[in-house]
Amino acid sequence: MSAWVLPDHIADVLPSEARHIEELRRSLLDVAATYGYELVIPPLMEYLESLLTGTGEALDLQTFKSVDQISGRTVGIRADSTQQVARIDAHLLNRAGVTRLCYCGVALHTKPERPYASREPLQFGAEVYGHTGLEADLEAIELALDCVNKASVTGPIVVMGDVRIARSLMGGVMLSMDTLRNVHSALAAKDASSLAALTRDFPAASRAGLMALLELYGDSAVLSQARERLADFPAALSVIDELEWLGQQIGDRVQVSYDLADLRGYAYYSGMRFTIYVNRCNDALVRGGRYDEVGAAFGRNRPAAGFSLDIKQLVTVVAQRALQTAILAPWSKDDSLREAIRQLRAQGQVVIQALPGSASEADEFRCSQKLVLNQGQWQLQPLV
Repeated sequence: MSAWVLPDHIADVLPSEARHIEELRRSLLDVAATYGYELVIPPLMEYLESLLTGTGEALDLQTFKSVDQISGRTVGIRADSTQQVARIDAHLLNRAGVTRLCYCGVALHTKPERPYASREPLQFGAEVYGHTGLEADLEAIELALDCVNKASVTGPIVVMGDVRIARSLMGGVMLSMDTLRNVHSALAAKDASSLAALTRDFPAASRAGLMALLELYGDSAVLSQARERLADFPAALSVIDELEWLGQQIGDRVQVSYDLADLRGYAYYSGMRFTIYVNRCNDALVRGGRYDEVGAAFGRNRPAAGFSLDIKQLVTVVAQRALQTAILAPWSKDDSLREAIRQLRAQGQVVIQALPGSASEADEFRCSQKLVLNQGQWQLQPLV
């Protein structure tokens, strides 16, 4: 095997894509800042018990593990940053009021999350802590929408659900963790035969409600259907009212759908969850929602809502950026030329100086002007 061959789903990022990714990273952080979100940079590696506390089996399986040569303790390389940001909120900041934090950094996965996905996503996310109301849920959705709009994503679709609906339908039903996990998986996969088998001994109302969830997806009309079919469960009806309110707040700017059986990440979310899809992407571009239990393991069970996305995935669904214009300058020991180049670069201009005897090659810059000496002065002229 060649020494330069990389592991599956691990890849170098070459100049054109790298520039686009970096521009997106900067622009998304700028959008988050307009909402008052403060940037944090969690470490790439942590002791495993801190990194995975309260996250569930799925994240455990996605996490690379090793032994710290200094302490001898087991460490993990983060597969997701949300738990780390919750630790920062709980222990390092320890604020009493609302805290808004954002982050952007590389994560590492043992397996790709979807076909053709990188196992080294560049995860951008934002979390708001300390507010239990729907206002924080709405802020998370609106910030996510502003981020995808800033990236010039066309035709986003927001799909909302809430894990509390399924939980209310199973209230009082004695279940093993394996059975509960399988029920959630069958709902998420809309596997009616498996769900029917798993719930055959459930109370009739609970079983009928869970089977109904498989058909409750689509536009706002789904919520009216849900109220009729889940009328025996007041807690579920209250959640449906909340979903309807959230949908009304954003319905004038984006297409909104509902999927009441989508329980992916059920062990993580405690309430509303949302995903954003676009036509050119086979999987969700953004995932978010409410996860009030995320900080419990760190001693501060603060309410929390937020979202995350992979900028490497985002760059694949937006239009490629135009090449940056540049100025071509000759090589010379002339001090006036060096000063002219310094001034142009100080103004933010890209100046590519041709090295003696070598041709410059670049995929990211388009030289549209050149510096020429005219009557003792270095001047810009169109490059033809």
